[in-house]
Amino acid sequence: MAKKGLIILIGLALLVFAPAVEQAAAEEFRFKYNYGEKYKLVTRVDENVYINGSFSHQAEILNKIAVEVVETRGESGLLSCSFQTSERSYGRRGSFSLSEGYKSVFWRNSVGEYDIGEEYFMPVVRDVPLFPLEDIEPGDSWVAVGEEVHDLRKSFGLNKPFRFPISVHYNYIGDETLDGRTVALINIEYNFFQAAGRQSMNQPADNYDRVPAKIAGSSEQLYYWDKENGRPLYYEEEFDFIFYLTSGEYVEYVGSANGHFVESSDLNRVKVTEEIERAIEESGIEGTSVKSEEEGVTITLENIQFLPDSPLLLDSEKTKLLLIAEILNEYSGRDILITGHTARVGTEESSQVLSEERAKAVADFLLSLNVRDETGIVSRGFGSRKPVGDNSIEAGRRLNRRVEITILEN
Repeated sequence: MAKKGLIILIGLALLVFAPAVEQAAAEEFRFKYNYGEKYKLVTRVDENVYINGSFSHQAEILNKIAVEVVETRGESGLLSCSFQTSERSYGRRGSFSLSEGYKSVFWRNSVGEYDIGEEYFMPVVRDVPLFPLEDIEPGDSWVAVGEEVHDLRKSFGLNKPFRFPISVHYNYIGDETLDGRTVALINIEYNFFQAAGRQSMNQPADNYDRVPAKIAGSSEQLYYWDKENGRPLYYEEEFDFIFYLTSGEYVEYVGSANGHFVESSDLNRVKVTEEIERAIEESGIEGTSVKSEEEGVTITLENIQFLPDSPLLLDSEKTKLLLIAEILNEYSGRDILITGHTARVGTEESSQVLSEERAKAVADFLLSLNVRDETGIVSRGFGSRKPVGDNSIEAGRRLNRRVEITILEN
């Protein structure tokens, strides 16, 4: 139910601003798409959550969107996107834990309009920015209709994305020079108040006592647009959203967000797999294998050792991870995903929690070695749901007690 930042397709190359350049003449603003292009968008959200007006908690949310232009048609692009939403308790150090993943495929045209199926939940904000057909110049303002889309399945059991229109106000402030490029600064604001009924929420009739009845909110953004390359570079946002429930309760999310753009190059998975296999052999790291897969190149630490029923790493495993860290440093431009697995002991619920805790322990240890910054490592757990060995024998259980470190493709 959390806002998760306003995930619009934006990004950055974050450097110091030079003085403002001369005001530009009127010109056309358009998105540009190149077949085969890959890039990543990273957003950070800090928010306070209030329930019935009383403070509940703070949260930090990290969103990563891996984008590939898989087809072009005229001035439109077909974008294949993988969304990752990760969280950690506000103020805590360490890595983020993956909470949700989404796939989404959609067309977007040169002015910013989406053509996206009703089955997709991401991105949350669509048709923002939406550029006018006519040329614009600094000082110009315009209004266009966008859309908010919310995934309320976990919170309220809703069957489909909850969608509603937003009237968005734009003001082209002027230009700045950023990293040798001319960027346009655009102020984006909108407010909304949306009533929700049972039919529009796709809510089952037997679960209607505690669902959103009304949603209100506001967003103010400063948007940095790369004029030459036809894509966003960076944004900053302040937001306030309130969900009024049919039970009479209300939940409010107040916070700030920012996002930046990261260019991606292809990962030669065959070459990287071979390089890592050689490095593992030369370092004498035992119980470790490497494979190429869709997400990237995965190093599997087989039968990784923790204290019994605990996420605390044994010293022998820390020594192994020190060697693995040296290998990961050779691919510093790539993010890392840590995945925990357990043998089936006790309930699946307890196995799931343990796998998440152990994956996070490995992620935090690598983070302490400065293998990546805090946004470059994310962890997740699968419990005992993906065994590679027979859980009925000890040899199989050893294979299932594993942690996988994936150097991501994008």
